[in-house]
Amino acid sequence: MKIIIASILLFSALVADSALQAQNVKFNDYFSDSTLRINYLRVGNRQHDTVQLQSHECIGLWAGSLTQLLDPFDNGAYCILVKDPLSGRELYSRGYNSLFHEYRDTPQGADSVAGFEEVVRVPWPKRPVDICFLQRGSDQRMHLQYSYRFDPDSAMAQLRRSSVVHLIADPVKLQYKGHPHGKMDVVIVPEGYGPADSLKMMRDMHSFCKYLLGQEPFSSRSDDFNVWGIPLMGEASGITDPGKGISVNSLVGSSYNTFGADRYLMTMHLFQLHDAIGATPCDHIIIMANSTTYGGGAIYNFYAMSSLNQMAYVVLPHELGHSIGGLADEYVDEDLSYGDIHLLDQEPIEPNITTLVDFASKWQSMLPAGTPVPTPPDNSVPRGKNGPLGVYEGAGYHSKGIYRPTMRCMMRDYAPFCTVCSLRLNQVFDLYVK
Repeated sequence: MKIIIASILLFSALVADSALQAQNVKFNDYFSDSTLRINYLRVGNRQHDTVQLQSHECIGLWAGSLTQLLDPFDNGAYCILVKDPLSGRELYSRGYNSLFHEYRDTPQGADSVAGFEEVVRVPWPKRPVDICFLQRGSDQRMHLQYSYRFDPDSAMAQLRRSSVVHLIADPVKLQYKGHPHGKMDVVIVPEGYGPADSLKMMRDMHSFCKYLLGQEPFSSRSDDFNVWGIPLMGEASGITDPGKGISVNSLVGSSYNTFGADRYLMTMHLFQLHDAIGATPCDHIIIMANSTTYGGGAIYNFYAMSSLNQMAYVVLPHELGHSIGGLADEYVDEDLSYGDIHLLDQEPIEPNITTLVDFASKWQSMLPAGTPVPTPPDNSVPRGKNGPLGVYEGAGYHSKGIYRPTMRCMMRDYAPFCTVCSLRLNQVFDLYVK
């Protein structure tokens, strides 16, 4: 126990050191208390991709922290960075992943060019800034991919400023614990609800709010969350499912069978999704799919999605592990079309898996003395229990060469979040509430 506590303190200190520059940036010196939404396309394939800017919007209150401006976590394939053009000072940053990053690792993505909608939100600048799109290279470092000068007073910036609120209904406060600057604001977007589903939609949103806050470490940090519901409906009930021949014109165009995986339920229509959210304070997004077919998915700092299957109470926390914590899947599925996303000769960027290439950067210091590395499997660990902390082979879709912290975890088979995953989630929560 002393080893684990000491390691947690060490990890927290490293995060604190990474955030020192952010603490020195005074929000009011550089930003107004509103949000700049940047809509763009990422177009390309595995070989090359480009950022194609589409539009800007000013969408009301800035929901994030006023003090934690720079991202202390080296996670995600991409990063949005706001810089002062005069001094070069970094003012705001957030890492993230995208559906394109998974597409490029599918067979089709090897050479077929495709375009994916993406949206990032940053604080509204008071004066011209450089907006920089960074991309992680083969050396695992972030490199500048595309940048441009954004002038909030220019004609381009004002182009859509008068038509920024797309929401046609007021958001519902499913849980409100305080001002968005000091809370993590999660928005639940209902998908696949028709005109006759309004009462069911409200019941389901309250259920999803409970699922969000029902598992540790979310439950003990419940007071740090505001949860908003968007009471919007589409033309018909249900979710598009190509495998069953079902096609529905739903609110944000979600579909099963994403990238050929039956249970992978996602949407490509990010502009529609953010139009539905409108000016609602938003740090993270949950899409609630009106279907009882098992399915869901999530991408780091992008969105999480789950159907209303009877397993939703654990599927949603698992997906939030991805979208909020940037955690990797710990299960094995060699047949996934995007299974090569983790390379065995590199240390993964996700905090809860390792190839042992740089295990010291992961949970090595948290291991009890004498723990063998790798750790022999203990198949006696019951379902619903993590088992001892170790280094167990089989994670990141691979049966060999990638290791996880415990025999069971929410990121593997819906056991509770393990110590390593819980630590990262708590660190992310702190990024929004301090």
